Amino acid sequence: MVAALPLAYDGSGIDGGLYTTVTGWAAHAPHWFDQAVTTWSDLGLGLFAVFMLWAWWQARRADAVVMARVLAAPLVVVAAYVANSVFKSLVAEVRPCRQIAGSVPLESCPAADDWSFPSNHTVIAFAAATALWFASRRLGALALLCAALMGASRVWVGVHYPHDVLIGALVGVLVALPLTVAAGRAAPLVERLRAGAPATFLGAGPVGAAAGARESALR
Repeated sequence: MVAALPLAYDGSGIDGGLYTTVTGWAAHAPHWFDQAVTTWSDLGLGLFAVFMLWAWWQARRADAVVMARVLAAPLVVVAAYVANSVFKSLVAEVRPCRQIAGSVPLESCPAADDWSFPSNHTVIAFAAATALWFASRRLGALALLCAALMGASRVWVGVHYPHDVLIGALVGVLVALPLTVAAGRAAPLVERLRAGAPATFLGAGPVGAAAGARESALR
């Protein structure tokens, strides 16, 4: 076991036993499954960027409030990440793969000063999913499922305790929810921009799309 840094927090007393159980399952799981989970854990956040692009494309035909919130989604995720980074540095919880003797994570254990609580991956995933919920309930539900899988994968690969993930999900939602709702106030700006050159990027919205259809029918 790698020695913990002085004054760092030991979270193993909260759910270290559950962490050991989950990583034990990972140790005995089929290799292909562990590889799939590890790949998802490493690269899965990229899918949320794809979701945001899809939400933007769909929002081109939606009202200005939806478009404003979709455009704000990346900024909301950045805000959640920054807030969580501050939180992590205040708590300074040692990674379980460095704290618990005999831990053998599926991926390399992060550096000793890369704190564990809360999980950045989980915060980012849930913040993105929360923002996407306001663009499309169907897309938001899919994103929330993927966020839950992201959080679970962080425990499975051995780099987080379960409580790191649970609180990370809470932080992501609590930061993203008010910011996304507030972003809707930028709707008047989106409406003005839709009337100008950025209309191709922002779309016409439901009113403009209907008007264009009527004009086409009269030609």
